[in-house]
Amino acid sequence: MIIRRFAKSDIPQMISIWNEIVEEGTAFPQEDLLNEQTGCDFFSAQSFTAVAEENGKILGLYILHPNNIGRCGHICNASYAVGSEMRGRHIGEKLVLDCIKTGKKLGFKILQFNAVVESNIHARHLYERIGFHQLGKIPNGFRLKNGQYENICPYYIEL
Repeated sequence: MIIRRFAKSDIPQMISIWNEIVEEGTAFPQEDLLNEQTGCDFFSAQSFTAVAEENGKILGLYILHPNNIGRCGHICNASYAVGSEMRGRHIGEKLVLDCIKTGKKLGFKILQFNAVVESNIHARHLYERIGFHQLGKIPNGFRLKNGQYENICPYYIEL
């Protein structure tokens, strides 16, 4: 498996993985699905978009972008997506570690996650194992697909 900058030819597979997470309704804040045009625009607009690829198949991806502007522009934010059939193979961990290196290369000083859903135990354990710090909990900060609310846990790591 290699992690590399995405290419336009990857977009259909990337959209499929991204939309799967959106449809699950338990991790990403987005509610609208991407199509060929909106997907191309979205992934191209990021500071960096990477894919994990193996034998021509996209297994997962991440997007990296500033978390804010101006005096807080040194803080970046990222999102990760791994196809459901590929989970459990440590692809997410490899994506996070690559993202940390890329963020540092791009001049960011901190990587911050604003809205890690509290029940996303696998992601939270991964972030903590890598060295991220939890900043607390925001009660009922995430609306699940079923309409219920769940706490979110912001995390950060210094790059």
